[in-house]
Amino acid sequence: MKNLLKFIAILIFGAVGGILSTQILWPYFVERPLFEKYKIKEAPTYVIQKEEIFIQENAALTQAIEKIEKSVVGIGLTTDGQKFLKGSGFILTNDGLVLTLASLASPDVLIFFDGETIPAKIIKKDFQNNLALLKIEKGNLSACRFANLEKIKIGERVFLVGEKYNINTDAFVKFTNEGIIKNFDQNLIETNISEGKFAHGTTLFNIEGEVVGLNYLSSDGEILAIPIPKIKQFTGF
Repeated sequence: MKNLLKFIAILIFGAVGGILSTQILWPYFVERPLFEKYKIKEAPTYVIQKEEIFIQENAALTQAIEKIEKSVVGIGLTTDGQKFLKGSGFILTNDGLVLTLASLASPDVLIFFDGETIPAKIIKKDFQNNLALLKIEKGNLSACRFANLEKIKIGERVFLVGEKYNINTDAFVKFTNEGIIKNFDQNLIETNISEGKFAHGTTLFNIEGEVVGLNYLSSDGEILAIPIPKIKQFTGF
């Protein structure tokens, strides 16, 4: 019995001694210069802030349209004092070169731009590739940039922008439509966009706001685009 009591006493004494040494004595001594090297340092805590920025496609599309809306023009003519819109085109250079379809460029062609009606001069036409280069006497324009066809992919999101007549406001206004590229090569781009008769001369852009091609309607009503290589070859840019 005495041995049992001694054993219990030793356990209690040891427990109390351990508590005193770890909670009181050891913290006291390690603060002394002599024991500085034995001080247990807390491991550093690293906080890594990871920010993930998601740009919604709709927001990117809106930004792209805002960037190029002053680069797209209406192509038309005036008959008996009335303006008739035939299609669209885009500003190629800031000193007034405009690209459109050869089928839209009649001798008395006019450019409808930013509320103005501007006479245009035909610089050259390519009926085989249906391209026409026009010139207007106006400077400081917002010119389009060309996309790199080598970076274009099937399924890539694209959008077109053009001009059409708004019967409610009796004015020519910008319009847009979007889709994806179904197929393309150096000679032709096919999309799934459906826009009807308004598609003639509309510009096809990628999500960066760069020109991918110039649209026209095929005989069966499908929207096709003349790709950048043909446009560059025609314009020399």
